[in-house]
Amino acid sequence: MADMNRDLFWKLLEAEHPGAERFCRRIAGDSFDGDDLYHDALLVAWRKFDTLKNVESFRPWLYRIIVNKSRSRFRSSRRRHDRDRNAHDPGAENGNDPEEMLAARRWLERAFAILSARERALVVLFELEGWSITELAEMIGRSEGTVKSRLSRSRRKMREEILKYLGHNETEKTKVEAEYALRGSKTASE
Repeated sequence: MADMNRDLFWKLLEAEHPGAERFCRRIAGDSFDGDDLYHDALLVAWRKFDTLKNVESFRPWLYRIIVNKSRSRFRSSRRRHDRDRNAHDPGAENGNDPEEMLAARRWLERAFAILSARERALVVLFELEGWSITELAEMIGRSEGTVKSRLSRSRRKMREEILKYLGHNETEKTKVEAEYALRGSKTASE
């Protein structure tokens, strides 16, 4: 990579660094895995920077690399999760925590676990990072309607996953925790 391109890469990355790093941590589930994902994605971006045709597209290009890197990591961990899930007792994590926020986090973790890496990325970028539908459409190379539809389907999958844990015998507190976790959807399609 030429020195001029090297300087441009770091200049463009500087503006995106905090958000991209935070995004990686959110979709990975913790800082350690998120930082590892971020560094792996940066290596790919660094090597492929010469293929970027338009520097104005740096942000969606970088996030697409992150999402693709996350997908490849998620595939293998998802297989392990599915195996472990069959032996998991859904009631084991309910309850002894009086903190509503911590309980809501457990529900969200359950809901996020059902999503593919691509679905998780869309939800995180839209709901937590504040990306617009237009920005997401540009990033994934699809129409805004497709993005809205995918977000809606992802949220529905999350909701259905949580509702599987809420049987008729669940306490009212558990139902309130789950509703709290699912509150705040931004799209009008739901």
